[in-house]
This record gives sequence, structure tokens and C-alpha cells, in this order.
Amino acid sequence: MKLELRGITKRFPGVLANDSVDLEVESGQILGLLGENGAGKTTLMNILYGLYSADEGQILIDDAVQDFQSPGDAIDAGIGMVHQHFMLVPVFSVAENVVLGVEPTREAGVLDMKKARDDVTEISTKYGLAVDPNAMVEDLPVGIQQRVEIIKVLFRDAEIIIFDEPTAVLTPQEVEEFFGIVRSLRDGGAGIIFITHKLKEVLEIADRIEVLRRGAVVGAAIPGEVSDEQLAELMVGRPVELTVAKEEAEPGEPVVEVADLMVLDDRSHVAVNNVSFEVRAGEIVGIAGVQGNGQSELVEALTGLRPALSGTVKLGGADITDDTPREVHQERVAHVPEDRQRSGLVMPFTIAENLVLNTYYDPPYSKGVAMDWGETRTTAESLVKQYDIRTPSIDVSVANLSGGNQQKVVLGKWLNSKPEVFILDEPTRGIDIGAKVEIYKLLNELIDQGVTVIMISSELPEILGMCDRILVMCEGRIVSNFERDDAEKETIMAYATGSA
Repeated sequence: MKLELRGITKRFPGVLANDSVDLEVESGQILGLLGENGAGKTTLMNILYGLYSADEGQILIDDAVQDFQSPGDAIDAGIGMVHQHFMLVPVFSVAENVVLGVEPTREAGVLDMKKARDDVTEISTKYGLAVDPNAMVEDLPVGIQQRVEIIKVLFRDAEIIIFDEPTAVLTPQEVEEFFGIVRSLRDGGAGIIFITHKLKEVLEIADRIEVLRRGAVVGAAIPGEVSDEQLAELMVGRPVELTVAKEEAEPGEPVVEVADLMVLDDRSHVAVNNVSFEVRAGEIVGIAGVQGNGQSELVEALTGLRPALSGTVKLGGADITDDTPREVHQERVAHVPEDRQRSGLVMPFTIAENLVLNTYYDPPYSKGVAMDWGETRTTAESLVKQYDIRTPSIDVSVANLSGGNQQKVVLGKWLNSKPEVFILDEPTRGIDIGAKVEIYKLLNELIDQGVTVIMISSELPEILGMCDRILVMCEGRIVSNFERDDAEKETIMAYATGSA
């Protein structure tokens, strides 16, 4: 099967999202589609998948022009898409999610769940996608949920599969497993479009690379014939530093002190088990570990979002263990959450409204019970410019921004409040290389100002590159503590996985 996009152009009010894009991918090939946040990658794939209509251009399959009016048309033509944010029903089983909309039936239209389970088992066995067809999706880790999405696509006989930022929520181990799955799909004859902004990943997995910048194809490359630096320059349009020098910290007195902290998860199981540590002014302490080992519950306890079962959290010597999120924020603590869409933004609100979510009740944005929209708009315009948030207007709903630009809104909102403690949970998830470097520079500036930073990240290069000290969590406990100069990737992973 051969898929071609010819001259695809898509306009939104004030934005040229795709500009005469030509792409081609065939069965048995992995095409890496690389570009920074807002480059037009997802818009282009939404056109291919029938979610949007192109203003100009054509989609061809085996030289025949297609007219996709809906995702159903694209699926019927052999195209499948695994979205960045999974499209699963949490309270359904794996098998129920896979067959949803195309359910196998017996006589009299009765749902044949045995066939559904058998089909899931057959596909998972064929492609090495180990998953229990009877498991409830809400009980599955993110990496297994992604396998369910892939099985959904294969169940519908997709020959061309689009992966939109597929590693954004995966741990390093899950990424390696996922790459093996993608290669097996290619070797089985599928054509793959792999959308990403991660240079090392596209160089590792792709057979060919096309680079989008501001909606247009600006270059092509073959892995092995191009460097990280060359790809980064194509993406951003200028030379980019791929690393940011981290100066030696000169920490002050302890600011955050956690003692014997115990926290339960949503199922009343112990998620944080007798954790103690301190973070001093002017240092970055990283918390590393495989996702799901208590990091999120720890952050929620530190920021007032989850009650502590026992133990204490102190800020500047004052006990804030039982404070509400607003009280914690008023102590100048900022929190960039792991899931920006669920916890960091109000998706239907505008960019301007989201940028003052944490300060709308204070002057100059509040005048008694009324909002000062003039001040709000002035601040929003300034922050959009300062942090290069790609949008035609501050009145655009934040839901219409790319994931990376949504993250910039979250960061801008908190940086505007001049925090003294900054807690960042997966701060660069879904962020392109140019924006990552800017975030790292901002962190260095915060440290120079004496701000205390706690950073939770599943990206070990990020932790190793930016943190002065590294705590490793496994099964709810701090199992090791490394100084920056003593930390090594292999050792950290051994502790994080419980194999040390």
C-alpha cells in the first residue's frame, strides 16, 4: 500500500497550519515526521484521518484520490491512528474497547464477547502485544493502554498506522518495548507514520525523516546521514544548543522538609511509604523512578491536593501538611502537574483566562468581586510573547493549542506568580527540543534567584543534566540518594526497578 499527500493546505483563523505539504509512505516503512510544537504535524494527520478537511490538496492511496469525510472513511481505506491522548473507555475491558463500534455478534445480534476476546488474544500474540483481554482499562499502566490502542487499530485491518507523539507518557523501559512493537509492525508489512519532536527517537526508529516547520516541509533526511544538531536546526530554523550548562549549586538553608510521610492512593493503598528528605534554597532536587511508584501522590501531598496519612511537610520551618492547595500557593509554592489537561488547565477557557487561574482572586486582576479584564489581557499578551506561546490570539481556547504550547501556558501562569518553591512533575513531557532548552534556562535562572526546585521526571537524561541531587523512588520509598557527580544512568535505573 502506498499513501501520498499532495499539496495539503489547511487554514484556521489567523493561522496557516499546513502549507502545501507533500508526504509519502509505503508498506514496510517507518516515516518519521519531526517538528516542534505547533509545526502542524497533528493537524496534518487529523486531515489524513478524516477529522479535518483540507482546504487544498489531495490524499492518494495506490494512486487513487480519496475523499475522507470522517475517521470511518479513513479506517475503511486501511488507515489507523493511535492518538497522543488515548481514546479508551476506562470502565470497559480491553476486549470491549477493542471492538467498540465494530462488535462481533452471534445470532439475533447478540454480542459475541468470546470472539472479541479470542480476536484480541490472536492479535496480541501475533505482534507481541501482551495484554489480558479481560482486564479493565482503568487498571492498566499507560504502556499497556497504548498496546490496547494499537490492537484497536490492527483489529480494524489498518495497513498504514499513524502514531502521534507515542512515547510522550512512556517510561524509558516502555519506550524500548514500544520500539520493538513498531519494528514488528513494519516487518509485518505495515506502513508507519511516527510523529515526534524527539530527535534521538526519530533517529533510532525511522527509515526516513521529514521535518515540518510552521506548517511546511523544510527538509528530509536519512538516519545515519544527519546529526542531532542538523535536525534541531531544521526544526527550529536556527542553531540550537542541545544541552544547557548547569552551574554548580550553592544551596542555602533547608526550605522544604519532609519527614516520615505516608500517603494513600485512590484505592487506599500506601503509595508514599515513610518518605523523608529536604530541599535547600537554590538547588534542584530530582525525583527519579518508574512511573507509578508514588511520585504523583508525593507531589499531591506536597501541594495540598492529597491528605497525608501521617508525617509532616514543612516549608521554611512552618508545618503545611494540612494546608489547602490555595494556602500552599499563597506560601509562594508553584506546581506544574504531570497531566496538564486534567490538572493544569481549564480546557474550554481562553489562554488569557488560563494564564491568571492561580492569581485571578488577587490584585491587579481582582477588583472586589469583579475581574479587571484589562489587566488580565495585558498580562496575558506579555506572557504569550515572553514564552513564545504560538497562538493567533489570547482569546483562543487553550484546547486549540498544541500540547507543547499548552505546557507553556501552565509554566507562564506559575512563573508570573514569582514562586519561591517550584515543584515540577514531568515538566517537559510533550515539549520540543527548542522549548526544552528554554525551560532548562529558566530553571537555571530560578536557581540563581534562590528559588527551591523539586523536579519529578521519568527522563533520566533530564534528571542527570539538571539536578544537583537525585532521589530515587521505588514502591513508594526513597531507595537511594545521589549527588550530581556520583549519579549514573544504569545505577539509577537499577534502584528504580528494584534490581539494585
